[in-house]
Amino acid sequence: MKKLILASILLFQAGVSAQNSITKPDQPPAWAKTAIWYQIFVERFNNGDKKNDPKPEDINIPPMKQLAPAGWEVTPWTYNWFEQEPWAKATAQPFMENLQYRRFGGDLQGVLNKLDYLKDLGINAIFINPINDAPSLHKYDARTYHHVDVNFGPDPEGDKRIIAFENPVDPASWEWTSADKLFLKLVAEAHKRGMKVILDYSWNHTGVMFWAWQDILKNQSESAYKDWYDIISFDDPKTPENEFKYRGWVGIESLPEIKKVNITTRRENGHPYEGDINPGAKQHIFAVTKRWLAPDGNRDKGIDGFRLDVADQIGLVFWRDWRKFVRSIQPDAYLVGEIWWEQWPDKLMDPSPYTQGDVFDAVMFYQVYKPARYFFAKNDFQIDAGQLRDSLEFQWKRLRPENLQAMMNVSSSHDAPRLLTDFYNPNKYKYHALPRDNSSYKTGKPDQETYKRLRLYLVWLFTTVGAPQIWNGEEMGMWGEDDPDCRKPLWWKEYKFDQEYRNNYQPGEKTYDPVGFNQKQFDFYKKLIRIRKENSILSTGKFEFLLTEGRKFAYRRTNGNEELIVLINAGPSAQTFTLAGKLEYTDILNNQPVQGENFRVGPFSAMILKPVREIRLPMK
Repeated sequence: MKKLILASILLFQAGVSAQNSITKPDQPPAWAKTAIWYQIFVERFNNGDKKNDPKPEDINIPPMKQLAPAGWEVTPWTYNWFEQEPWAKATAQPFMENLQYRRFGGDLQGVLNKLDYLKDLGINAIFINPINDAPSLHKYDARTYHHVDVNFGPDPEGDKRIIAFENPVDPASWEWTSADKLFLKLVAEAHKRGMKVILDYSWNHTGVMFWAWQDILKNQSESAYKDWYDIISFDDPKTPENEFKYRGWVGIESLPEIKKVNITTRRENGHPYEGDINPGAKQHIFAVTKRWLAPDGNRDKGIDGFRLDVADQIGLVFWRDWRKFVRSIQPDAYLVGEIWWEQWPDKLMDPSPYTQGDVFDAVMFYQVYKPARYFFAKNDFQIDAGQLRDSLEFQWKRLRPENLQAMMNVSSSHDAPRLLTDFYNPNKYKYHALPRDNSSYKTGKPDQETYKRLRLYLVWLFTTVGAPQIWNGEEMGMWGEDDPDCRKPLWWKEYKFDQEYRNNYQPGEKTYDPVGFNQKQFDFYKKLIRIRKENSILSTGKFEFLLTEGRKFAYRRTNGNEELIVLINAGPSAQTFTLAGKLEYTDILNNQPVQGENFRVGPFSAMILKPVREIRLPMK
């Protein structure tokens, strides 16, 4: 059976690759350069169907099957994030100990219901965090790769019955559950609105409830899947002890690692290496990949790419083979890897080994956010404009121009503090970014200077090289510390939220912040998105620094006779920028005509100048 499955995959690959010529195999898809990315964490995005909300029996925290506490129930969407629920208080456990049990009921219907909201914002590409069936909140602990989580669809119990009757190793037996079908409907509706959709997967590990792992637990060394994982020793039934030992990702028992094979170079965290994964697991991953890229063989109904979690943990041999397979099915698929820490918390990885045209099209480009934060935010590691330029050019020069324009410029995510909170605190990037690690870490609503500094950074984000990314809720003005506090339910306009504790971990009398949708912040994001989409030069034009001096800098985007000039003053006092020649411009950021050669830019402010005449002039 396994040989037949593999043969069918290879035949499918050969048949499709012969007829595709949309994109050269070594180039990112053209659409990626014009993407405005919006990242969705489904469980906290929107509850569109309360009938599929999880029940207590759906909540277990591997590996010990820790069931939901007595009295557990779904938390109200508008609940004070830092207030323990009655069931949580009854456990007598600290606040953080119960967070992984929390569910708010977000689901795929909730995403469908908000597609027009995303369209109005200007989004044209959606990156969805894992939705594969899994017991946890984060869902990187897959129970099955090839099905959507049953509580994200309209019929959880019916979907469980469908999954139970399948042979998970045989793709010919796979059915479409109600959750799967709803996801495919979501893809279709997104495509109707001109939006691409990519899915988040980790091929590095599964969860302990994964069907192959469950077979190993039952059959130990007799399991047909014993070589799929990195198992140190099996249990000896002749002894009273349990000798079963295995390697989980970074030592986490609930995330057993897929076994790495044929390693020919040194394997070290934060560095690429030459190697592959177990052939059986690889074959299964290829089948899952095909399922979502071309449902029932129709790539028009499938997704548009993948985001790959902890991608440095898997060898380059696997990634090269997988890329070829993906492109044989969908030539315009976009592949973006999580290539993050070489040595936390100071050194980020070099993305260049992954962006040569044979692995990924892009990485989540935290590498350019980190220095930008040190320039725009008020912090203990402040750099000036010249240092920012040096840092950015160092990163950019590592990449091919075509990959640079397709990079996903990530600022915040499910794994990092929200931007307002990150800008509000002076600490090192992503270091002690939770109040339990740093008693002085500020968790409440930021001050007005923080909003000004962040909006200035956003001008940079939407006018620089690479595709901007928005972590869901940033456009609503949400704040929040590092994971798990960056994963609050979104502040939809139609809800009235409980006030939130400002000093949630600190002793003394509690103070509160009102929380809710920030229309001003939303309008600013919408304006910047419109500017980027109306001026293709910002997606595909050349970039040139004009001035980097202290707290101010200027740069130009050009494409033939087209030009935009961006002036940024990141300081607390007004600054004058001088351009050669007396020309007329439209400041498309502030919607006003300006002219002359001297331009006064207020504190923490910017201009985006579009010449009335098509002419380029240098800075004086």
